Amino acid sequence: MQAPEIDLNQAALTIDTIRLLSADAVEQANSGHPGTPMEGAPLAYLLYTRHMRYNPANPDWAGRDRFILSCGHGSMLLYSTLHLCGYDLSLDDIKQFRQFGSKTPGHPEFGHTPGVETTTGPLGQGIAVGTGMAMGARFLAEKVDPELFNYTIYALCSDGDMMEGVSAEAASLAGHLRLGNLIYLYLDNKISIEGDTSLAFSEEVATRYLAYGWHVERVTGENLLEVDAAIERAKCDPRPSLIITRTNIGQGSPNKQGTAAAHGAPLGSEELKLTKQALGRNPDEHFSVPAAVYTHMAGLKTRGVELEQQWQQKCTAKAKVNPKLADWIDSTAPDSAALDKLIPRFEAGKSVATRSASGATLNALAAGLPLMLGGSADLAPSNNSHLNGADAFSPCHAGRNIHFGIREHAMGSILNGLCHTKGLLPFGATFMIFSDYMRPPMRMAALMGIAPIYIFTHDSIGVGEDGPTHQPIEQLSSLRSVPNLTVIRPCDANETAQAWKAALLKRTGPTALILTRQGLPTLERTEANSAELLHKGAYILAAEQHPLSLILIASGSEVQHAMEARQELEKDGIGTRVVSIPSWELFEAQDAAYKEKVLPRACRKRLAIEAGLTFGWERYVGLDGAIIGMEGFGASAPGDELMQHFGFTSANVVKQARQLLAKN
Repeated sequence: MQAPEIDLNQAALTIDTIRLLSADAVEQANSGHPGTPMEGAPLAYLLYTRHMRYNPANPDWAGRDRFILSCGHGSMLLYSTLHLCGYDLSLDDIKQFRQFGSKTPGHPEFGHTPGVETTTGPLGQGIAVGTGMAMGARFLAEKVDPELFNYTIYALCSDGDMMEGVSAEAASLAGHLRLGNLIYLYLDNKISIEGDTSLAFSEEVATRYLAYGWHVERVTGENLLEVDAAIERAKCDPRPSLIITRTNIGQGSPNKQGTAAAHGAPLGSEELKLTKQALGRNPDEHFSVPAAVYTHMAGLKTRGVELEQQWQQKCTAKAKVNPKLADWIDSTAPDSAALDKLIPRFEAGKSVATRSASGATLNALAAGLPLMLGGSADLAPSNNSHLNGADAFSPCHAGRNIHFGIREHAMGSILNGLCHTKGLLPFGATFMIFSDYMRPPMRMAALMGIAPIYIFTHDSIGVGEDGPTHQPIEQLSSLRSVPNLTVIRPCDANETAQAWKAALLKRTGPTALILTRQGLPTLERTEANSAELLHKGAYILAAEQHPLSLILIASGSEVQHAMEARQELEKDGIGTRVVSIPSWELFEAQDAAYKEKVLPRACRKRLAIEAGLTFGWERYVGLDGAIIGMEGFGASAPGDELMQHFGFTSANVVKQARQLLAKN
């Protein structure tokens, strides 16, 4: 796509329109950030009119270039640009900025506004998600077709993005992998909310990114010819590119340009009038778009349709001779029957750590799902997340095994970027204790409704000798508190296999698999207590043999103790039911009749057992129940000793059960 020479007068008219639409929207909402849209308008104009391939009529066209507004607080820059480019975002939508139910929320939201590629808000996330998008593009280019998936990921970044640690993690990996399909433009305005960035930020960003292995240039943000040429050079460089654009926040505002006052609050009616006058506009007109601007931008929609048609024609022709491409075109979420043919079955009686069962299941699934890829934050041998026989994702080869390095935060965000790539099934693994480092991107995945799979091993004090720094206590409760995140803690190898199936079937949100380091007995199963009942979230693993007096409820490694305790209690004529509850979220999705069947209200004596924080279990044990759990941190000792010390044994379950039954 060869862009014509820039008409500087027409460009200036359009750029100022983006600035004033954005400022008007913030002013009307009496909330928002006008400064970033006003300084970033020239960059957005250049990208959308001269460099990016996209189709406003089909924002999800797979061959498009991607744009990420990493500094999501400047959302009106994106909304104004999308409106002028012909996306399904009207002027009335612009006027509804930050209002309930509008297409223009305070920060861009994926799946909510046409043309928004990912949800941004927490700074640094866009930079890291873009790294995942670039990896996804390279993977499809190598595994499916190099011509169809040669798209570029562009991002606009701020000083805040550069300060956040996640951007450093992601940029380091992007430079190592030589992701030349990344081009980031950095708004170097020297301003943050508290004032000049020199208050807390004096590093040489260009030198840092050069050290990461990036191509770096410096330009003046208002010089369209200079920025345009820098973008062209970046396209030709095999490294990821950072174009540092010296800009003035609030560009065009006579009294607030270049100050923190233009950052996080409306300009104010008087300053907005002065700004319009300074830009040659009528100060009393609001949300004004000159007819010449609409005329100038109208061709972008036609061009987009033509670009997609050309791509689709190539895709159709190539699919006739490329079976991998044909498979990609037809790729949909895996169905239950297909997964049943892939997942292994484990023999009852054997002791298997659920992390080991997960590794075996993962490899069996990957053999039949060629677009499954992922890896670990430098812990693959420990969490069994390596795909056997597959190559590594490296600077020169897009293999299926991703070595994220010790970068948990970036790993979570990169998984989100991979999820934004059609057909891919990404996973990432680490110890459960380090899930805390991943919370921001996990929350974003849940908010966006995308489906990365997290493998969290070493799930309790059973970790043992590494001690309390590595023993999860509150993490399980914390993960369960995240809306739309499905947490599954299987009790044996066959539940683990079904947990993987559940994770792959859920395509509307992320899933966390919580797995043990230590071996667990593989339980005897019948149709009545089949491991497939895991998909119900909770089920009767062992029914009472006498009239029901007590329900033992447990997840993961503690289910074995409930099963042993039941045998002891039943010998004394105490009707005891064991309920395995691998996933609260899946159980809560069941109807009331099923919940009543598993946990009948008439049985008020309930004892929950879980080697984690007791918080939240009240919903299942009620006022007359009890919980065996953790109230403090663990200790450094062999795992078996710790389980004994903290009461996670069948003997203690029996003891606590008898005490519970003795209460009135």
